[in-house]
Amino acid sequence: MGKRLLLGMLLGVVVYGVLVALRGFDKVAAELRYFHWWAFAAACGLSLINYCLRFIKWEYYLSVLNIRGVPKGESFLIFLSGFVLTVTPGKVGEVFKSWVLRELRDVPVEKSAPIVFAERITDLIGMIMLITIGSSAFPGGALWAAAGAVVVGSLLGFVAIPGLGSRLLALLSHLPFRLGPIFARLTPKIASALDSVRELTRARHLLVPTLLSLVGWALEGVGVFLLLRGFGASLDVLRATFFYATATLAGALVPVPGGLGVTEKVLEESMVGLGGVPSATATAAMLLARLGTLWFAVLLGFVALFLLRLRNPKLLATASPRSSS
Repeated sequence: MGKRLLLGMLLGVVVYGVLVALRGFDKVAAELRYFHWWAFAAACGLSLINYCLRFIKWEYYLSVLNIRGVPKGESFLIFLSGFVLTVTPGKVGEVFKSWVLRELRDVPVEKSAPIVFAERITDLIGMIMLITIGSSAFPGGALWAAAGAVVVGSLLGFVAIPGLGSRLLALLSHLPFRLGPIFARLTPKIASALDSVRELTRARHLLVPTLLSLVGWALEGVGVFLLLRGFGASLDVLRATFFYATATLAGALVPVPGGLGVTEKVLEESMVGLGGVPSATATAAMLLARLGTLWFAVLLGFVALFLLRLRNPKLLATASPRSSS
């Protein structure tokens, strides 16, 4: 876990350093010098509300899977602990919270891990809805919405059609070399997880989580709008939210840790090319947006994990998510 997180942080430093160098360090520093920092505090507050909405979604899914007996306060810390590995491709490292749940409440990982997949599905749907709302005003916006819809449709199809998943698992178990036996051993657990995912993504279980995702991600888009206002930029809230949703979706679809490099570039270039925001202002706003969303989440994850370890000193003492099964 430590090596992955360190690599993610180093990649972030490199990406941000390159972007600042391209725009000019002096110009970006000048923008930050006159920034109204209340806007950054407000953006972090909106991100925190988003995390609370996502926690409600976590609790909803726990209820659907009949996972009971987890105190709300502990459940909230477990949920936040998943943010420690946010800087992983597609945020799949958030399955870490399922491992923590197993260690603290003896809930099998394969029973709760499908929640992470369902969270990503509803997040994608929420993002696509935000993009669709604003895409009509921008050339190419509808293309992003269509691409995202194809991805979501493919994932839902894979989950909803039992035969499709079974065939894929059968093919994987016959791969050459050592890969086939590995997948063959994992097939029962994967099949069980797919059953849970299939239950979580039924139509009746999609509405509430998707609405929570839509509102939560829209709040972070409003956070970007406030950051721009803190610099004196006049970009309206609808376009700011559209740019943020598009950049976040782009980062989620590319298999790099936390969307690093992709999300930043798309958000910055959208604000400059389509929003008319000065380049130095766009770079500074992008940096603060990522600090107030991605890295703020990682920080909260470490705080939550620290609090959990204070109450349960044996947590992480002898095992790791990788070594446990």
